[in-house]
Amino acid sequence: MTSRQILQTMYGLMAGMFVAILAGTVVSNALPTIITDLGASQSSYTWVVTAELLAMTATVPLWGKLSDLFNKKLLLQLSLLMFVVGSLLAGFSQDTTLLIFSRVVQGIGAGGLTALAQVVMAAVIPPRDLGKYSGIFGAVFAVGTVAGPLIGGVLVDTEWLGWRWCFFIGVPFALIAILLLQRTLKLPTVKREAKIDWLGAFLIVAGVCALLIWVSLAGNQFDWASWQTAALVAGGVLLLVLAVLVEARAAEPVIPLDIFRNRTVTLTTVASLLVGVAMFGGTVFLSQYFQVSLGKSPTVAGLMSLPMILGLLVSSTVAGQLISRTGKWKGYLVAGAVIMTAGLALLSLIDAGTHFGLLSLYMAVLGIGVGMLMQNLVLAAQNDVPAAELGAATSVLSFFRSMGGTIGTSVLGAILANRVADEMTKGLQEAGVPAGTTEASGGGGHSVPDLSTLPAPMRDIVEHAYGVATADLFLIATPFAFLALIAVLFVKEKPLKTTSGLERLAEEAGDGPTTPDTGKTLVG
Repeated sequence: MTSRQILQTMYGLMAGMFVAILAGTVVSNALPTIITDLGASQSSYTWVVTAELLAMTATVPLWGKLSDLFNKKLLLQLSLLMFVVGSLLAGFSQDTTLLIFSRVVQGIGAGGLTALAQVVMAAVIPPRDLGKYSGIFGAVFAVGTVAGPLIGGVLVDTEWLGWRWCFFIGVPFALIAILLLQRTLKLPTVKREAKIDWLGAFLIVAGVCALLIWVSLAGNQFDWASWQTAALVAGGVLLLVLAVLVEARAAEPVIPLDIFRNRTVTLTTVASLLVGVAMFGGTVFLSQYFQVSLGKSPTVAGLMSLPMILGLLVSSTVAGQLISRTGKWKGYLVAGAVIMTAGLALLSLIDAGTHFGLLSLYMAVLGIGVGMLMQNLVLAAQNDVPAAELGAATSVLSFFRSMGGTIGTSVLGAILANRVADEMTKGLQEAGVPAGTTEASGGGGHSVPDLSTLPAPMRDIVEHAYGVATADLFLIATPFAFLALIAVLFVKEKPLKTTSGLERLAEEAGDGPTTPDTGKTLVG
């Protein structure tokens, strides 16, 4: 592929990655309106979010394995098509049953995009040149994550659009991505006899789903210490143990267990899990802090996240360019982990009275750290595995990062609810208000109080409670970032390869030149 074709392909991949991230974040501000319009229950509210997240996270390893066996271009277009179908079904839904089903379809498509975009990049671009493109992808990831709630809020507030456009908005991007990839992505036709380990795939998906359902619903739909917790945890662990036994004997395992014998893959996987816990677990509640503790509107709350987006965008892009220019990458991983830890520690100092200038500085520090670290973990792993395992290695890192984010969000969300309830009870007692008022004012922690309906003294108590509780979340997330730093320190720096994944695959197989793809999506 020429430089121009690679650049055009990157546009398609970035459009696909953007809609995958947007699918999970754009509905957050729109959910109350969606559930009210469809006349649904609180449990449906939870499942509209959880269904997409479960499907995306659980299917990432399977998409990664398929990319090692079949035509990557076809798989990428298939995942984009699934995303389009899921989005259209969601936008036209008249009840929550169809909406939740469509979110599952969206999630499966988003899982393919999450895994395959980086696999395709590694296939056509040598690791030495991959840094600058990975940096751009990191920026797209950040914009999709933080801008999603802002876009959702604006769409809901715009009378002639409404909540259905939260789902329709990704469709044009996905269709453009399909067309761009069809025209520009040139990959060889894969001809490989292989049997997919469907039993192992089923056990992995079922085990992961059981654990994700537990961390998503515990503390909300049922107590952390309950029979539901025991059943889901025991069932999930048992299924994953069986998956390991099956994968160890399979000729073509979904996740090759011997990949973890590679020190770089193991350490970057651990770091990705911890980054997911620290980043997503900490930052996902910032929008709520802006709205409740600082009293800002949803649109303003989205704009207030810009310092973090800019920090991540700049550091991710600059670090990627420098890595491609120098061939050195470990220093950026270590620096990123240090800066991310510092950013989380600084954000643990916030409260309801923190000046926005200081808050912007703290968020920018966090964004800079994450930008230097997140995508370059994938680069380090891709550089150190055989080309035949690029898909598996990439999807493993993406899977554990998503898993960490889900666990971090759920666990820290439960901590936030309890901390808010404690702080509000304490504030009300100091003000001489009966303790029973806590639940009525939203202090139970499971619902966000409407500040506009509260008298000034009560509003001050609520704002203070959310300020203190949010700061505590960042304090809890800080040790996870520090553990990610420890893992990164033990990663051994190796020179970046100067051949693409496809060239390495041909070299490893001892084959001659591969048959070029004529633009048609073929599968072997």
